[in-house]
Amino acid sequence: MEKTLREEAIRAAVRYYEVRHRQDTSFKPGDPILYAGRVFDENEISCLVDAALDFWLTAGRYAARFEKELAGFLGVKHCALVNSGSSANLLAFMSLTSPELGDRRIRRGDEVITVAAGFPTTVFPILQYGAVPVFADITLPEYNIDCSGLEQALSPKTRAVMLAHTLGNPFDLQRVKDFCARHGLWLVEDNCDALGSLCRYDGQYRFTGTIGDLGTSSFYPAHHLTMGEGGAVYTNDDRLQRMVLSLRDWGRDCRCPAGEDNTCRKRFEQQYGELPRGYDHKYVYSHLGFNLKVTDLQAAVGCAQLAKLPAFIAARKRNWSLLRQELDGLADRFILPEKSKDSEPSWFGFLLTVREEAGFSRHELVNHLESQGIQTRMLFAGNLIRHPCFDELRAAGSGYRVVGELKNTDLVMRQSFWLGVYPGLSAGMIEFMLEKIREFVKR
Repeated sequence: MEKTLREEAIRAAVRYYEVRHRQDTSFKPGDPILYAGRVFDENEISCLVDAALDFWLTAGRYAARFEKELAGFLGVKHCALVNSGSSANLLAFMSLTSPELGDRRIRRGDEVITVAAGFPTTVFPILQYGAVPVFADITLPEYNIDCSGLEQALSPKTRAVMLAHTLGNPFDLQRVKDFCARHGLWLVEDNCDALGSLCRYDGQYRFTGTIGDLGTSSFYPAHHLTMGEGGAVYTNDDRLQRMVLSLRDWGRDCRCPAGEDNTCRKRFEQQYGELPRGYDHKYVYSHLGFNLKVTDLQAAVGCAQLAKLPAFIAARKRNWSLLRQELDGLADRFILPEKSKDSEPSWFGFLLTVREEAGFSRHELVNHLESQGIQTRMLFAGNLIRHPCFDELRAAGSGYRVVGELKNTDLVMRQSFWLGVYPGLSAGMIEFMLEKIREFVKR
């Protein structure tokens, strides 16, 4: 009876999806062309309703399944689901501050090399903890860290490098990882915009996010796959995984899965800190932690999305390549994007930088495209240190350090924007985007 009712509920939800949510892929001028968005079908609806009927509202069987399947896809040992990509970055960084790391832990006042051209939550955990971000410039047309500035950024206080793969384009992992190895530094890969990107490392292609000590993903609707909100931290390091889980789950020392007790068989037999011997291990805290868990409802949607990931990656590559090919003749007006050497990006967006001599400004072109229903986005913060959140730090002349002049970073802030390449874009939408860019340039 219960099984039959469950099946009936799921079938009813799928019928509702077919009436309310089935996506119309036809396009006519005037329809909005989004920079990103969710792409889903009846499979996500089925998994979501199935999870809802369990009424297990925290992380459960779908969360465990997603963690296992994403780890398998990437080829890593461990994956921990969290409630957002920003939380994933926070956990990845904070795990490196754990006292369990001894002399290698990041302490307040230590330095972390990064870039200012990107999304702020790659940098904010560094500042929020009280460490010091050191900003290096980027290269064009790859829009990733200029590795020639790494040695200049180094100081006796440097403990880590934390970088994002810009819009899916991998930074030079071979050079950055070698730099970290030479100097005993941690490497955190913010992989939120690059799930499925490949790069050559030590002679073989590997997924980005799996080469550093820790990698992170975001599952916000704009990203490669979505849970609505959600993220993940992944690693091959058993010790770092323990710290990530502890910090995610209130800072507790116990590692029992949700709904399970005493898997260590020593729940009431151990001594911790100054607690009485035998204090319940489920309520022993080894870190100053958070509660950043995901719900099983989100994870259920993620499981259905994960099955689509190879197709999503292929569509992003196809859309990016079409834009790049068709805009090649406008290289005198734009700095056109290029993939990094020895990489196969899973693109998040198509980035254009208006040349100084183009005869028009980014502002003018963006306004033209937006007036035609074509969404655009900046390269996130552009130059993060010029934002109001840095006003006090700039005034104090402390709290961060800059290597060189950040010339290309400022150029991106003034003259760059990007267009969508997500799987929901049809060939007609791509052609309309191209038509409106050409139309503006000619005019």
